Amino acid sequence: MLFLNKLTVFSYQDQCEIIPGTMSLPALEKKGDIILGGLFSLHDMVVEPSLSFTSTPPSTQCMRFNFRTFRWMQTMIFAIEEINRKGNLLPNITLGYKIYDSCSTPHQALKAVLELMGTENNSGGNTHQQGVCRESIPAVIGDGGSTQSLVVAHFLGVFHVPQVSYFSSCACLSDKNKFPAFLRTMPSDFFQVDALLQLVKHFGWTWVGVIAGDDDYGRGGANIFINEVTKLGACVALHEIIPKNRAQSTISSIVSNIQSSGVWVILVFAVEQDAAVLFDEVLRMELAGIQWLASEAWSTAAILSTPRKYHHILQGSMGFAIRRADIPGLRDFLLRLNPLSSDASNDPFLAPFWEEVFQCSLGVQAEDQKYNTEGKPPCSGTEELQSIANIYSDVSQLRISYNVYKAVYALAHAIKAMRSCVKGKGPFLQQACPDMDNIKPWQLLHYIKQVKYFNTFGDETKFDENGDPTAMYDLVNWQLKPNGKMDFVTVGKFDETTAASHHKLQIQEENILWTGNQTKVPLSVCSNVCPPGTRKAIRPNFPICCHDCVVCAAGEINAIECIRCLPEFWSSAEKTACIPKQMEFLSFSDTMGIILMVISLTGIFSTCFVVFIFYCHRSTPIVRANNSELSFLLLLSLTLCFLCSLIFISQPSKLSCLLRHTAFGITFVLCISCILGKTIVVLIAFKATLPGSHVMKWFGPLQQRIIITFCTLVQVIICTVWLVVAPPMPQKLMPRDSPIVILLCDKGSHLAYALVLGYIGLLACLCLVLAFLARKLPDNFNEARIITFSMIIFCAVWIAFIPAYISSPGKYSTVTEVFAILASSYGLLGCIFAPKCYIVLLRPEKNTRKHLMSKTSASKRF
Repeated sequence: MLFLNKLTVFSYQDQCEIIPGTMSLPALEKKGDIILGGLFSLHDMVVEPSLSFTSTPPSTQCMRFNFRTFRWMQTMIFAIEEINRKGNLLPNITLGYKIYDSCSTPHQALKAVLELMGTENNSGGNTHQQGVCRESIPAVIGDGGSTQSLVVAHFLGVFHVPQVSYFSSCACLSDKNKFPAFLRTMPSDFFQVDALLQLVKHFGWTWVGVIAGDDDYGRGGANIFINEVTKLGACVALHEIIPKNRAQSTISSIVSNIQSSGVWVILVFAVEQDAAVLFDEVLRMELAGIQWLASEAWSTAAILSTPRKYHHILQGSMGFAIRRADIPGLRDFLLRLNPLSSDASNDPFLAPFWEEVFQCSLGVQAEDQKYNTEGKPPCSGTEELQSIANIYSDVSQLRISYNVYKAVYALAHAIKAMRSCVKGKGPFLQQACPDMDNIKPWQLLHYIKQVKYFNTFGDETKFDENGDPTAMYDLVNWQLKPNGKMDFVTVGKFDETTAASHHKLQIQEENILWTGNQTKVPLSVCSNVCPPGTRKAIRPNFPICCHDCVVCAAGEINAIECIRCLPEFWSSAEKTACIPKQMEFLSFSDTMGIILMVISLTGIFSTCFVVFIFYCHRSTPIVRANNSELSFLLLLSLTLCFLCSLIFISQPSKLSCLLRHTAFGITFVLCISCILGKTIVVLIAFKATLPGSHVMKWFGPLQQRIIITFCTLVQVIICTVWLVVAPPMPQKLMPRDSPIVILLCDKGSHLAYALVLGYIGLLACLCLVLAFLARKLPDNFNEARIITFSMIIFCAVWIAFIPAYISSPGKYSTVTEVFAILASSYGLLGCIFAPKCYIVLLRPEKNTRKHLMSKTSASKRF
């Protein structure tokens, strides 16, 4: 803020006053018609001097030279010299550069950009006593870190000086209200997070950890990821911050939290230096088995992939990296450096680079070059970069270098478009075109926003309204080769331009090797997936991803929660799907149906057998006695009774429901009417033997037929009215807590059903009373007594039927009804006809008129 306060007058004025006593920074400079500024973090840290506030503070000392960033800087120089050499893009224009080291710190970046804005040393010393501020730098390439770029972008945005960053990915830099002049060839973290979210979703990880660097890049990206991943239903097991002071106690606490969290997939959203601090502690505490997800900043970082000590913990790591390219001629350009060459004297960064590579001292150090080279032997002069294989010379993963290359060419294309300006067109309708000898930054800013071209690699370079490029990433997998070298294998890609969100991420899973050299996708969940037939029960005071599995109740299936099936459906055995309920009815295929069918058919065959016997002995006295016509009619009605029971043994249909109770009611009334006729005949026959009685003539065969017809007709009328008014229909009973659907016949009218049964009971009781009255009449074969026994059995069966029918569930109510029909039918058949068949077949000597008319014998018997 001190610098900004002193430079508030720095606008488009010719002169401004610089703070007295400010030390100049070392810069690599080459003159040209248009000078491009450059900011690169050539060192990873700064040792802050002790401040006494009584004297001029010493200059800041930068430590830990970064070979990777030095390659990026050389790539900028290579691109500028390539443009100058070819001349077809900017003919007759020579590009120059002025590059500063920001030392990975915001205040160093701010110092550098202040000098980039055109301060010239007029005093000849190392301090600026008076300076001339002129906008000699129309654009700046850099910085790499998001935190440094934020500071620089705030400053350059005030003056609309275009800034093109090659590595700053913080989503916050897309805000054009705060950073109107900021553009980048590095995709925003918003798109990187989108890619990471798709990755997490694809592999079903619901319990993930997030560790972020303590800077705008780490905190911003981690916060976006956490906010979005929770929308997918996943949970963040831990969220830790790697402090910049790198206190071991804090880092140890982070690793301990990882061990106690139970998480197996962790995203490290940090720059490579912060990630290295974390992994050093992971190694020390011997934490293994974690599947690390890398943010773009370290997904291909050589300082992590090269040292063998990291191999066993980082093998299988996965992350997204921006697209790479093979830049022709770059490797030869990188290896040409030599501090003893004539043009090396103006390069303040070559000496510390050379001394760090070969671990020797050149013996000469510029006064303004404040880098520590103590304790190193002198260089022999025979050192050659060709003999060294390190991060600097490795051009196999030119990703950020490619971004620098594209940034230079984007500015060159903007300058070309500005040079092609035609007055009266474009943004300068009322003004003259820009003066190419005095380019104003705000003019160049307009043109660079419009840049759109395809480079020699076939990639399109353009910026959206936020100054962001098209987001395309490679999904890289860290795989350890047999030779002990870590290889970055591309196993997928992410293309933000793809319309369908589910097609943005494409993965070749068969090519992935996970942590521990495994081919199986690692599982990272707080709770295992609930097995089929169970539901999730959230644990109190735990994240939503932590749950217990509770078995679903019968009739429910599992989803997020157990849901009840529709009434006609039931849960499968696994309780994963609703299936149609099993239909339950008395059928010919189940055991009970088969038993009843056999009993019914046996009854039919028995009745037919009796008919056959009676027909063969129809002229015998025992068959002719008491009207043989009634006997055959009774046998016919019994046959129908046995047959009507079969109607109950089938799936209820409209026709079967109409026939069941009406056929049963009519056939049983016919049967009881025949028995009633026989009882009346027996009773009247003995009354007619009294002198002067003529009652028998009123109960002849014709009258008997009339009685039977009348009694049966009453039942027919009841059933007809029943069928017309409220006919029985098929019905489905679907109990909520039962896996079956009960198919039965709804009676339509319970009153009508009661009348049918009541009428049958009335006739049966009448028969019982009359037969009871005639039970002691003299006869060798007293049929009235037999009828009494049959009616007692009949009434007992149907009296017991009523409570049994009411209490029987489902198809067993039908079974009870069929059983009552068969039992009463067998009772009538056995009691009435079994004795007669016994006499006819086994005691033929009793089947004579003389025996039947013998009163003495009858008196003795009865």
